[in-house]
Amino acid sequence: MCYEVRSRTVVGMSTLTTSSRTRPAAPARPRARLDWRLRFGALSLIWGFSFLLIKVGTEGYAPFQVTLGRLVFGTAVLVTAMAVKRERLPRGARPWGHMAVAAFLLNALPFSLFAYSELTIPSTLAGICNATSPLWGMALSLVALSEDRPTRVRVAGLGLGFLGVLTVLGAWQGFHGLDATGTAMALLASLSYPVGWIYVRRTLAGTGNSHLSMTGGQLLLATVQLAVVTPLFTGVPEHFALVPLLAVAGLGVLGTGLAVLIQYGLVAEVGPTTAQMVTYFIPVIATAAGVAILGESLRWTTPVGAVIVLAGAALTQVRGKRA
Repeated sequence: MCYEVRSRTVVGMSTLTTSSRTRPAAPARPRARLDWRLRFGALSLIWGFSFLLIKVGTEGYAPFQVTLGRLVFGTAVLVTAMAVKRERLPRGARPWGHMAVAAFLLNALPFSLFAYSELTIPSTLAGICNATSPLWGMALSLVALSEDRPTRVRVAGLGLGFLGVLTVLGAWQGFHGLDATGTAMALLASLSYPVGWIYVRRTLAGTGNSHLSMTGGQLLLATVQLAVVTPLFTGVPEHFALVPLLAVAGLGVLGTGLAVLIQYGLVAEVGPTTAQMVTYFIPVIATAAGVAILGESLRWTTPVGAVIVLAGAALTQVRGKRA
């Protein structure tokens, strides 16, 4: 997750500055970069496999321990990137106060909820629940963001998406064989993301700090939050299981640290609309990984409902023509 609102502002300002110069400076020698499509695919794989890694991690450690480890490794990646680029953490009590709330809503809370949910539900279902974030975001933006006007297409997408959720859950069968608590936690985690981004948009957009420093500070605060909470609910592990530990490390280094850097690069290069399309590949990869590697069972309602959810989510992102 990254500060996409801030990224849009930076890109727009950069374009304006370049076009206003009467004598453009000599172009810098371009650095060899991996094609954005390959980075897009890598990001899809990383986040798609994150739900499998959560499941493996919870087989050896308590959910809060998985989340804390994830944040520790992820923060280490961001701090290293900041050191390489010689960036400093934001200054001032006000930004840090807002970042603490963002850290809770975008990291500490959803990461913990997903970890707890996967104690009782398969990783495939958790990945599909994650895909409902655009639906929650659209519904919330109609209330919280006055400039985000509804259209018939977007409202239809919202209804279609939640119909897909009911299909995944097998509502007409009375949710037979479904753990209600675990599923509710996964859905609440997906709801936490748009709530957090609306808060960020209202409080942290245009602060003058870079994406990297803001995200680094946010992960640092989330790590502190989990470091305080975890000892209250869990003790020190009696032994450190290797495979679950590797899963937690991979979840942090790749899914929380490297993924943020890749996402920001994509937003800056191809724009937030294209970059956010990765959301629609995550449940597909999460489902394939859960079935193929973990041997999780798959009812027909799961893939069919997932397709309906993704179709609805895509429609909620359709913008009407500006007058």
